[in-house]
Amino acid sequence: MLPEKAALAEREQRYAQLRDEVVRARTVASDVGREASRAEADVDLVRQRATRNQTRLDSGAVSAKDAQALVSELESLARRQSELEDLELEVMERQEAAQAALVGLEQLLADVGAEVEQAREARDTALRELDADVASVRADRERVVAGVDADLVRLYEQVRSEQAGGMGAAPLRARRCEGCRMEQNTVAIGRLRAAPEDAVMRCEECERILVRTPESGL
Repeated sequence: MLPEKAALAEREQRYAQLRDEVVRARTVASDVGREASRAEADVDLVRQRATRNQTRLDSGAVSAKDAQALVSELESLARRQSELEDLELEVMERQEAAQAALVGLEQLLADVGAEVEQAREARDTALRELDADVASVRADRERVVAGVDADLVRLYEQVRSEQAGGMGAAPLRARRCEGCRMEQNTVAIGRLRAAPEDAVMRCEECERILVRTPESGL
């Protein structure tokens, strides 16, 4: 695999993970936001009730018994309001933390998204360069094949199709076939040494066409 492809796959996987984390963070922020709204509404209701009671008490238009009940309820409402305000503060702190986490994840997602685009461009550039190299190699091969005996070309293609990796010919270096990495035996070396330079010789082990060079050890 192209390194650029591997880099893109890695960043795409990271982006997908972050996208899921952002969805979860948005859900948490939304849930805490609703919880904060409820807490604020509960405090507001208690405040409104306390204000109404205090207004009735201040008006002096209530009996002594009702006034005593209003005072008792105001004390109860004050305690309840304090409890609800503490809860509201705790929820607001969680809401702030959830929102901050969401903002951070969204920024990270945007950053990784930019990296994905850069990695995609790098992959596309590498693929274009690879295509150009393949086209160049094919053109070179066509030029070489045009000057080679047709029977030899057919033999090469036959051997190439039969061999793992599609390697039809291999250089002989230090008496070792570079295709199968096996050293030629003494009899094979003798035949190779005695054969004319233009003779087509094949490896005793893998049957690839052997290319003799000054490094062949003959």
